Amino acid sequence: MTELGPVAWPPAPIRTARLVLRESEDRDRAAFIELFASPEVGTYIGGPRPRDELERVMPEVPGRRPGCFVVDLDGAMIGMITFDRRDAERPGHVRPGAGEAELGYMFMPEAWGRGYAAEGCAAALGWFADAYPGEPVVLCTQTANDRAMRLAAKLGFTEVERFEEYGAQQWFGVR
Repeated sequence: MTELGPVAWPPAPIRTARLVLRESEDRDRAAFIELFASPEVGTYIGGPRPRDELERVMPEVPGRRPGCFVVDLDGAMIGMITFDRRDAERPGHVRPGAGEAELGYMFMPEAWGRGYAAEGCAAALGWFADAYPGEPVVLCTQTANDRAMRLAAKLGFTEVERFEEYGAQQWFGVR
């Protein structure tokens, strides 16, 4: 995926009732490895990555790029929220030139079921709407991922289409 494009980065940390969305720091490296190595997190995104490989290839400050927010709860990373440009070669687009901003997120399993994803994604979408007024945001998830399907509806995404990708049926929506 390609990066978002010209906007001041990083923005000031975004504070919600319980969370802080901020730029990645070196202290987040272990949490990034945990996130990508987690079998639960990997269920709908191609599986977990081997921990030894992650230890070798993970940069000292992972995720430090425009569009990547660390979700911080009480000083610890519990997940990440990203905005990337959707590749033109992939199925699922809402405008002729493609390249829409795509919302992505991953949270530690111990953070699931507490509303953190809804709270964090809503705040990130608010930031995006201010930074890129009028620009659509898309979201793609496996239809088998019930939690992600419920979150998409809660965040105001509406279905555009469904298609097969990565060996599974995908739900593609826009906000």
